Formats: sequence, C-alpha cells, structure tokens
Amino acid sequence: MPFEADFAHALDRTTDSLEPDLTALLSGAVQRGRSRRRRRSAGVLAGVGACAVIAAGGLVIPGALAGTHSAGSDIETVALAMPRSAITGTQMVQALEETLPGGRFSQVTGQSNNPSDPSGGYVANGGLVVDDGHGAAFVGVSAVRLKLPLRDGDGLSCERTPARAAGDTCTLSELPSSAAIPGGAVVMSEQNAAEHPARADTARRWTVTVTLKSTGAQLQLVQWNSTGGGSGSDTPKPTRAAPPLSEQQAVAALTGATWAPIRDAVA
Repeated sequence: MPFEADFAHALDRTTDSLEPDLTALLSGAVQRGRSRRRRRSAGVLAGVGACAVIAAGGLVIPGALAGTHSAGSDIETVALAMPRSAITGTQMVQALEETLPGGRFSQVTGQSNNPSDPSGGYVANGGLVVDDGHGAAFVGVSAVRLKLPLRDGDGLSCERTPARAAGDTCTLSELPSSAAIPGGAVVMSEQNAAEHPARADTARRWTVTVTLKSTGAQLQLVQWNSTGGGSGSDTPKPTRAAPPLSEQQAVAALTGATWAPIRDAVA
C-alpha cells in the first residue's frame, strides 16, 4: 500500500481498530482526525469539536472546528487551548531527528500549527521512517495544549469504553516537578496491536504521551515496529521486534532539552 494511503488509514481509531496515528495526519493526508481511543476519522469525528487526535496513542490533528476533541464515545471531551506561539513542521521534524541520532530518515513529513487561525491551528506534527540499523520504523510526534484545569481524558486516563482488546496495555505514571518540567507531568504509555487476535506477524504501536500539569502542554510520541501505521491487514508487517526508543528513553526525550522549545511554544 502506498505511504500516502497508509497515512489515511492510520487515522481511523475506532473501537475495532487502533486509534489513529501520526502517519495519517502528516503530508497533507489530514483528511481524518484522531478520536481518542484517540487520535480520529474522516473530517471531524462524531463528538469531536476542534481537533481529532491520532496517535496510537496519538497525534492531534486540526479538525473543522476549534476548541475541543473527543476522548472517546463515553469519555469526557478534552478542551484544547491555542498554542502560545507558532511551531513549524520543520521544527517538529528537526527535533524528532535529534531524538533519533544516527538513524537514516525517509518519508519525512511535518505540519505547522497556526495560532493566528483558530479554525485549525492547534496542532504541530512531525513524522518519518527511521532506520537505525535494527530495521525501519515509523515514528511520529505531536504537540498540543490542553486547557486547564486538566481532567481525565486524552493522554490523562487509561479508562476507555469499550474495553481494550486482549494484549493491549496502558499505564499511567507521574513525574515530579523539576527545572525542566515545573509542576510535574502525567505520563501515559500504551502498546497496541494493529489487529486482534494478534499474530507473530502483527505490527504494534507504542505511544508515550507527556502532559505538563502546570501548563497543559502535551507531547505525544508514536512508534511502530513497521514502516507505517494503520489497522488490521492494511498495516505494514513488522520490520523489527521493538521500537527505536524504550518508554524511558521516550519520556527522557520529550522532557529534555531537545523538546524544550516546543514545550515552551505550545504553552
């Protein structure tokens, strides 16, 4: 399946398939949004206000309206706030490449936010396929800001309806306040199979979402062990066993110096 077609399929987070993912929202393939259980569907999903999130936990994509996106059919809507300043797709891609040193990159795409346009300027994204010598993998990242006070919702709760498929996992943890993340952060880590029941040749997606408590800034990193996202038989077969970054490495990257300018620009 062509890469652009993969992008479109990656955004289909429904209760039967993986939540939409970065792959679909990049490269002008933002025809769908990520709904939580997240990240999206054609145009604006039912119940989605301003943004749909795609992530395998997912990336966020601007929708037709502005202000909110749905966390799932029975999950409270999460309100989005306008970024403090503009972030370009190039900035997102550069930060992503710095997060994956030593890799060879291809199929690079980025999306800028646009604070001057409240109809669709909430989200910045970057995505690429990286080959670090252990097999090619799609990696994507999104940056968005949630309105305060934070409530259970996208990237803040593992609760979902219907229940997760067997084998899919979600864990929540918190980071203490520090110079890098004043006020601390909520970390949600997910692992999802592209189809159920999963087989030996089923691709998987790892998602780490970091949300700063004091500002609502939220960064989400999505990694596949294949060259693209999607669901079911449409997903490319695995090219490696594990994602390029471990959960600990992903959290350290998103809360570290490389992503500090992005966190600041969002919040």
